[in-house]
Amino acid sequence: MIMKGQKINDRYQIIKTIGEGGMANVYLAYDTILDRNVAVKVLRGDLATDEKFVRRFQREALSASSLSHPNIVEVYDVGEDNGSYYIVMEYIEGKHLKQMLKKRGNLTLTEVVDIMLQVTDGMSAAHDSYIIHRDIKPQNIMILENGLIKITDFGIAMALNSTQLTQTNSVMGSVHYLPPEQASGKGATIQSDVYSMGILMYELLTGSLPFRGDNAVEIALKHIKEEFPSIKEKIPSLPQSIENIIMRATAKNVKNRYADAKEMHDDLKTALSDARAGEPKLQFAYPEDEGESSKKKMVEIEEEKPVESKENLKKESKKDKKKKEKEVEVEEDLEDTDVDIKAKQITDTDLKKKENKLLIILAIIFTSIVVITTTLVLLVPRITKVKSIVVPDVSGKTVLEAERELQALGFEIDEQQKETPSTEIEIGHVVKTSPQAGSKRKKGAVITIYISSGENGYVVEDLTGLNYQEQKGVLERMYNLYVIVKEEENDELNAGEIIRTEPAAGATLTEGDTITLYIPNKTTDYPDFTSGEYTLKQIEEWCEKYSIYLDPQYIETEEYVPGTIFNQTPKPGISAAPNQTLTIYIAEEPASDRPAEEIDAEDNDVE
Repeated sequence: MIMKGQKINDRYQIIKTIGEGGMANVYLAYDTILDRNVAVKVLRGDLATDEKFVRRFQREALSASSLSHPNIVEVYDVGEDNGSYYIVMEYIEGKHLKQMLKKRGNLTLTEVVDIMLQVTDGMSAAHDSYIIHRDIKPQNIMILENGLIKITDFGIAMALNSTQLTQTNSVMGSVHYLPPEQASGKGATIQSDVYSMGILMYELLTGSLPFRGDNAVEIALKHIKEEFPSIKEKIPSLPQSIENIIMRATAKNVKNRYADAKEMHDDLKTALSDARAGEPKLQFAYPEDEGESSKKKMVEIEEEKPVESKENLKKESKKDKKKKEKEVEVEEDLEDTDVDIKAKQITDTDLKKKENKLLIILAIIFTSIVVITTTLVLLVPRITKVKSIVVPDVSGKTVLEAERELQALGFEIDEQQKETPSTEIEIGHVVKTSPQAGSKRKKGAVITIYISSGENGYVVEDLTGLNYQEQKGVLERMYNLYVIVKEEENDELNAGEIIRTEPAAGATLTEGDTITLYIPNKTTDYPDFTSGEYTLKQIEEWCEKYSIYLDPQYIETEEYVPGTIFNQTPKPGISAAPNQTLTIYIAEEPASDRPAEEIDAEDNDVE
């Protein structure tokens, strides 16, 4: 973890942490060269030695740095400093869409259309540069106070012409937004981003995700197999044009999906127009199930074949039937790949006979494979299927009672029981189970029982005046509490010191409870100390109030009256934070202009 005040590459001075992720941490920092606030993403220390994560991290910088669009976060710099890999980006003062959803539940139709117009516009620029994001989700979409959207985190983006990506990389991404083709193990395309944007739009309107499950595999399978839920069943008043856009974006068959973000953007622009008020529900041109598509083509071809007499059918050998069927299948395959075979004629009789024999052999092999595969797909799951059982609520019961009830349902009991504080459940009785009550598990699943250890949780102490960072770490590590830090006005305590807690001192908290630490709202902007309105003493007092280190530099110059503060770093208007260093430059009379005895006196002071 990088500390406040620390400099990266002797340039970017850390102000505060603004985000923590599984791969990297993001900090607000001050660019000491260009005098501006920036966001610095630093690869976590434990991953800096992992070549895979380093490559992925560097790929984010390369992907995003090539893009320039108002709706995409701009990348300024990328580098490595003492083993720490970092990316410097523009600092966005806003929040991501997931935070908005948590606070409001769902957004209005006009808000969603406006957001999606900006998202698709930004992604159009990425697609035009042959870059696929591969992780479109609300957490990666920032919104500013003025409503401007910024797409962030190209951490697993890929260039379409890249030769360095492996097949494993093609299935990276958040499973709730994963398109069927990627869930099936195929590579990502521009249309994969379109699918994720369709789910994003669905979630913004409804406040929920279309597919949920107990694990990533289950959710991925739903993307592949289950029909996408109708949004109008949740929001009946929604215009049909909006459902049609979501349907087309989330089509499982890529032939039915928008070709790219630009096509989706153009459709969104007219979504709420009067001309589309009576729009009918979208009917896909191609079947959503590719398997069904193949079967339907076969049926159509059979219907178009001329009807033969019974005598001719009897005379026709099985060998010829298989030959014709195979020829139809080959013709279909060629049509699907836009290959024109009508002008190709084989005149060599011997060659034709050999090809016919080869086609018959291939037909037999193909038929055998289809039969075996169908048998495995249809019969094996039925034979091996295990019924799911709802985990009962055994809280408040004795361990023996809970074990008997769980075992009677077919569950296994974990030999290692765990203790957890509880103010409601009697000591020694069951507080909860893992998996939790109400969830579904297969017969034979192992259940862990949590036993009450009584009211031996954390008794909140008086933390007034203590450093909030240190106490936050103690509360999280030792007592497993969820700590929230908030700011409020206070002129008595220094920046970073705790004013009060909620709940107050004396309250008892148990594992997983929330405690809020309130600290002074000491964050401010640097004043213009060169304006002549501040004395050195006033600057010292200001720095003490905001826990800023003062570094006065006396510069010999004839341009300013001695004692004049003529420059400062950071510049006025930059956000100030505890533990930063403020350097002020104070004019001093050149040594050649001063009396010799004054210079000697200074030299003696130095000695």
